[in-house]
Amino acid sequence: MNKPLIGITTGGRGEGYIQSRHYREFFSTPAPYVDAVRRAGGIALLLPAAVSEWEQLLPMLDGIVVTGGTDIDPVEYGGNHRHPNVLPPDRERDRSELALARRLLDEGDTPTLCICRGLQILNVAAGGTLHEHIPDIRADDIHRDEAGLWAMQNVHVKPDSLVAAVMGKTALRTSSGHHQAARDLGAGLRVVAEAEDGIIEALEAPAHAWLIAVQWHPEVTAAHDKSQQALFDGLVENARKRQRERMPG
Repeated sequence: MNKPLIGITTGGRGEGYIQSRHYREFFSTPAPYVDAVRRAGGIALLLPAAVSEWEQLLPMLDGIVVTGGTDIDPVEYGGNHRHPNVLPPDRERDRSELALARRLLDEGDTPTLCICRGLQILNVAAGGTLHEHIPDIRADDIHRDEAGLWAMQNVHVKPDSLVAAVMGKTALRTSSGHHQAARDLGAGLRVVAEAEDGIIEALEAPAHAWLIAVQWHPEVTAAHDKSQQALFDGLVENARKRQRERMPG
């Protein structure tokens, strides 16, 4: 049997992961996402943020990772598009990933791991909303460090959740760097983890065969934290099962 093929969404063409004197636009993704999928035994395939042909592409894939990145345009969830702390959106990426998330929810079969922006995409795709800026609603921002970069924070997971079953823990230390969060919950989604300040940190879709969305960045610490790597291991394991079920005969 071939290794499971795991699609990983990329940043938008203007998100600037790469610097070059020759090109100004790129479709790229941070290497730790790819590394975590490979450690789990999958083959990583980058999916450019301009893709719209999900109906044709999804049947070729065994699993999906929806990655982090810039803020979603508040227009997509009825938010404040003039908020001074909202990062410049990538409308092309928004359209691509919202269409992907809606299709994943509708078909309910492709193993899926949504990370940071990916959780927010999932919630908005399901009709939910976002807090544009966590410091607007919390006096202390525990989700980023003083420079707006990675912070380690505690997350509490519901014992009866898929997240707890996969990670083997209900108390986590997670690498976090987000300034936005899910507000009103999208249809068919369930909150399964929260930070110490009550911010939503993980969602699941109980009607889906295997879908986990986390607000933190498991790929950042997965190389040395087995519980974080377990999210990618679980994704690839279920992608392998799906691959086996789809084999003729």
